[in-house]
Amino acid sequence: MTDMAKGSAGWLDAVKPYVQKAPLGAFFLGISSGFPYAMIGATLTTRLAQDGIDKKAVTAFTLAFLVYNLKWLWAWVVDGVRLPVIGRLGQRVSWLLVAGSFVMAAVANLALVDPATGLLQTAYAAILVGVAGATFDIVIDAYRIETLKPEQLGVGSGMSQYGWRIGSVAAGALALVLAARIGWHGAYLACAVFALPAMLTGLVLGEPERHREPTARRGMGEVWQSIAGPLVEFFRRRGAWLVLLFILLHKIGDTLANLTFRLLFDDMGYTNDEIAIYDVGIGFWAYLIGIFVGGVLYARMGMKRSVLVSLLLMGVSNFSFALLAALGKSNWGMAGAIGFENFASGIGGVTVVAYFSALCDLRFTAAQYALISAAASIVGRFLTGTTAGAMIERFGYVDFYLLTTALAVPGIVLFWLMMRAGLIDASVGTAATQHG
Repeated sequence: MTDMAKGSAGWLDAVKPYVQKAPLGAFFLGISSGFPYAMIGATLTTRLAQDGIDKKAVTAFTLAFLVYNLKWLWAWVVDGVRLPVIGRLGQRVSWLLVAGSFVMAAVANLALVDPATGLLQTAYAAILVGVAGATFDIVIDAYRIETLKPEQLGVGSGMSQYGWRIGSVAAGALALVLAARIGWHGAYLACAVFALPAMLTGLVLGEPERHREPTARRGMGEVWQSIAGPLVEFFRRRGAWLVLLFILLHKIGDTLANLTFRLLFDDMGYTNDEIAIYDVGIGFWAYLIGIFVGGVLYARMGMKRSVLVSLLLMGVSNFSFALLAALGKSNWGMAGAIGFENFASGIGGVTVVAYFSALCDLRFTAAQYALISAAASIVGRFLTGTTAGAMIERFGYVDFYLLTTALAVPGIVLFWLMMRAGLIDASVGTAATQHG
């Protein structure tokens, strides 16, 4: 097993990597990665709710996130297709620029539709943002993993999560504030600039040192190998099917809960300003603290134990929203629930993402991480889009969030069993072992 997962670093050594070039680059990549999610997540949910769209239709819009779960289907293109003209900047840098431009155009398109008069057109625009954001994510994740050295995967994941939360929160808060003053159209247009940090990072840092150039592809056989190769390599590893099962199960409850928070807040009577202060504001700082704690835990405890701790905390965090729903509208209650949930998510954002990054083979970074990250939330997103609204209306918020808490248990138990069987160590790829 590599040093990055042994947990032997001292407290000072756990902090120093946060100021290194590659982790700082991961931070700016994360900013751009987070904002498309905010545009079709909490922000669009608030917009639809304020336009009087019913809960079933609102939660159905979360199906736009399923595009992220399909990104592995075209991730091989990012690994293997060299772009004409701009490709001379490098495989990863050129794709960062093209995908970033695509995201800006898609967000601008979403700004121009009106849900009140064209719900179907709004759905199409949201899906387009999902396609653009997913493509941007493919490139960003591959660039991050290949830029970071094996021993930087933990802190780099933390810095990426710092950026992700700042990007999503800043874009979401800016959209709420501007929407109250100049309308949703102008708010979305203004948020398109959040694609620039990743694009500029690619231009400044250049092509990552650990990137491996794709082999020439001249026929259909080679093209098929570029698609199937990442899957074949992954499933040849010992315990690969159990690893995939864990990836599928571990985030079901967390995804169900997170994508319905804004419905809870709207039904409880919170205003946009209160949501911005307590959900966005307090949640933001709690998440940042959680990320820092997650980075330190990863360095001190090692990969396996830190992931297990984060899974336990994320499972318990859903229970806090059942308490909030039972308590009724309370600014302090909302602050406590949001704070704990984001603190736990911050820790998990470092430890779990570092583990998933370590699973990649450097020959197939974009394709394999796209498969892993897509599988991590597909079940929860599908359940949210198809059943969450109906379950809330039938059972109420308290029982709904109790259910999301119970759904976290299978993933926790499975990871513990994998630890005991030695499958965690056996499942990592060359991203966790090779420097160049």
